[in-house]
Amino acid sequence: MPIPYGWFGVGYGAELKAGDVRPVHYFGCDLVLFRNESGEAGLLDAYCPHLGAHMGHGGQVEGDSLRCPFHHWAFRPDGFCSKIPYAKAFPPRAKREPLAKSYPVVEKSGVIWAWYHPDDVAPMFDVIDYPEFTDPAFAEPIKREWRFASNPQEIAENGVDVAHFAYVHAMDAVPEGETDYEGVRRRSVARGHRTIDLPTGERKQLPYSVETVQNGAGQKFTRLSGLVELSLLVIATPVEADDVELRFCFTHPRVEPGSPQEKAIEAAIESTCGQKGVEGDIPIWHNKIHRARPYLCDGDGPILRFRRYFEQFYADGPDGSRLVEAAE
Repeated sequence: MPIPYGWFGVGYGAELKAGDVRPVHYFGCDLVLFRNESGEAGLLDAYCPHLGAHMGHGGQVEGDSLRCPFHHWAFRPDGFCSKIPYAKAFPPRAKREPLAKSYPVVEKSGVIWAWYHPDDVAPMFDVIDYPEFTDPAFAEPIKREWRFASNPQEIAENGVDVAHFAYVHAMDAVPEGETDYEGVRRRSVARGHRTIDLPTGERKQLPYSVETVQNGAGQKFTRLSGLVELSLLVIATPVEADDVELRFCFTHPRVEPGSPQEKAIEAAIESTCGQKGVEGDIPIWHNKIHRARPYLCDGDGPILRFRRYFEQFYADGPDGSRLVEAAE
């Protein structure tokens, strides 16, 4: 499947300090991620437009710009050349337009989000900010990361594939809840009761809710309420077509260290990340193919409706074919 367009996480803001220069590879491209001395993050094509040196290997931050290691041409985060140390006259084109290809970047929820579109179309919607991920009243984010052969659509579609929860995750039936689609956003709320075993040996039913917001192809937010209160950012970023980097970033209201609440939160995170969660899905995603015209039955969940929503994030449609047909 091709790479969809949208906002995708390329790093965490706290992990990129002023002066840092980092070679990265996303969207099938070699890129360079840096933070200038003014604190602004930039993402550029890795190869200098002058004579092709990789600016992520030996490049240095100088003021508001990234300096190429080869001839010391310098580029701001917007791609404009700011300095050619040995030039007597600045090339006219360098005054008119950016020479280095740049990617729009915003920082929200503690994440560095980069906009990708295969036709270099400007951002068509905004990143949603979830302030709890940078709020001192919430715990320091807990992060997990995986890389495997898949794509953002397969990962996001997993949430509406209700039938697999029993067979992959050994979970009770998951209620579909209420879902609405509005442009690039999909919102769902599922409520129910879960049976838990207390340390006393008592078995108790507790109410819970799961609220999810999908914002484009690369940003998904889930809030779990019940025994624990937990916020989760799901960040799926294409490295290549069918090669994806998946990050889970959790936070929660601060609790007493070592308390039963903290232990319950840790158990919920491990359950979400382990075999009953994403690590149960990864071997399947890694080895499966995408069926553009699947055979479906009445217990499969709203897969085709989700595909109609997700199809908008492909510039020309995947390989010229539609995603939303079912085999008869």
